[in-house]
Amino acid sequence: MNHTINQLATWLSEANVISVMTGAGVSTESGIPDFRSSQGLWTEDLSRTEVMSRSYFERNPKSFWRYFKDIFQTKLSTGHQPNKGHSFLRELESMGKEVHIFTQNVDGLHQKAGSRHVYNMHGSIQSAECPKCKTSYGLDYIHEEEVPRCSALIGNGRRCDFILKPDVVLFGDTVQHMEEIYHTVDRSELLLVMGTSLEVYPVNQIPKDFRYRGNKKMVLINREPTRMDHVFDLVIHASIGETLEQAEEKMKHEDSG
Repeated sequence: MNHTINQLATWLSEANVISVMTGAGVSTESGIPDFRSSQGLWTEDLSRTEVMSRSYFERNPKSFWRYFKDIFQTKLSTGHQPNKGHSFLRELESMGKEVHIFTQNVDGLHQKAGSRHVYNMHGSIQSAECPKCKTSYGLDYIHEEEVPRCSALIGNGRRCDFILKPDVVLFGDTVQHMEEIYHTVDRSELLLVMGTSLEVYPVNQIPKDFRYRGNKKMVLINREPTRMDHVFDLVIHASIGETLEQAEEKMKHEDSG
């Protein structure tokens, strides 16, 4: 393990431009469960994938919000704080590095940690929009009603009253920032992937593409093995927070030496 931590610290120190991909495993250390581990209003006849789809929202918006709030009940809470994984990426910026974070998470913890270049590929839990008049609402407003509706005034002083859609990419929607990620990884010397099983398309194609873009380094930190471990130069199956804490100590020791 010492050898892999040393290698990780060296590559982080040497890289000036770093692309980072993060998944649910980064936020579980902040007490936010993986999407697929949520419990609650589920039956064998209705899958999470089905109810978290664009088509289900359009057919059953009231029922959608019930399920949505059940799945993301802890993510809708404002009490969760960034952990070492989030704060370490902000520290890399403090070291003068250009760090671009492409996250599949919707919890906003990278932004809360202070990272400047964050791309929410699956949207954000922090807001919702009226599909009809495009008025945007924050998390506090979403909390007020079981089924949040648009309160904007339209013609004759009437409320719009249309059911809001959360600013989260649903199944059937297009993943955001794919153009940006390809542009950024082309400039990056290091790709750091953390807390993702790399099962979801098209995000899981990024490491494969990065592999063939010249003399670049690739690191995967994830508690469990993935089907794409073989693509990476360095694979660490361990806690993200503990791993990065050790890497940071090593980097500081090298700087002071």
